[in-house]
Amino acid sequence: MSEKDDSKRNGNGRNGQPRRKALDLRLALNALSDVVQNRPPPIREFDQIYMKVGDMVVYAEYLCRKLDGRSLVFVGDGDAIGLSIAHLMNEGILDYGPSRIILLDFDERMVNSVNRFAQGNDFADRMEARLYNVADEIDPPLLESFEAFHINPPWGQYNDGKSVISFLRRGAQLLTDDGLGVVAIADDETKKWPGQVLRMTQKAAIDLGMAVVEMQPHMHTYHLEDAPELASCAMIFRKVEKFELKNEPLTTEEKKDFYGRDQHLEARFVREIAHIGRGMADPRDYKIESEVLE
Repeated sequence: MSEKDDSKRNGNGRNGQPRRKALDLRLALNALSDVVQNRPPPIREFDQIYMKVGDMVVYAEYLCRKLDGRSLVFVGDGDAIGLSIAHLMNEGILDYGPSRIILLDFDERMVNSVNRFAQGNDFADRMEARLYNVADEIDPPLLESFEAFHINPPWGQYNDGKSVISFLRRGAQLLTDDGLGVVAIADDETKKWPGQVLRMTQKAAIDLGMAVVEMQPHMHTYHLEDAPELASCAMIFRKVEKFELKNEPLTTEEKKDFYGRDQHLEARFVREIAHIGRGMADPRDYKIESEVLE
């Protein structure tokens, strides 16, 4: 697709990006509160650390601008950014964004919560979620079939960025020619390891036929109790060269320290246990003490 065609697809705004109407912050925050309420609790051992809601609003709008009109696949999405985008578009709060969204995630709780929400809000035709573990090969019909991918993987502090690169390779396998890939990754100049992982990620992207076209530093913050100041950046890559990748499972070495020191990638899926009163307090978390009447 030519630059002219690409600009036409993305609207008539500056730099080929869609013209933006003023974002109604109240409506946007209320819409994302629906998404957050729907999101299952994070499992820390799998490095599920959720983004703060204000940053989710800003990031969802950013991705809608950058990926307007493109088919988009999320390889993992504990933050539910994909669902946030779909909901904001469905509610008319954003009138631009991806043409369709698919989530691939190993957490059945997340997959089911996304599909239930999409069906309940009548946009299941534009977003769906499927069970998938990044350790496995990709279903062949999905290969090179998306115009954009997004990853926010485990940040690779203890495995020299191998966890990031594993997700990056899966994204590259899913990407069409001239497609875009967005990577959210740790960004902190006060620590040495984020810079090292950033460098390795950019090098791996080049080796996979992609080039960095944009970077937004310190774009996201998280509910991270042991490092609340740690932020992440957003890097956008464009596929500039076709690169043949073998569609095969991760090796044992690639799974080591995947989620942190001595936390290897061993689980295949997180399965959902059905319970009554979804979205309500778990009765195991509290007890009621009655007043004693004399």
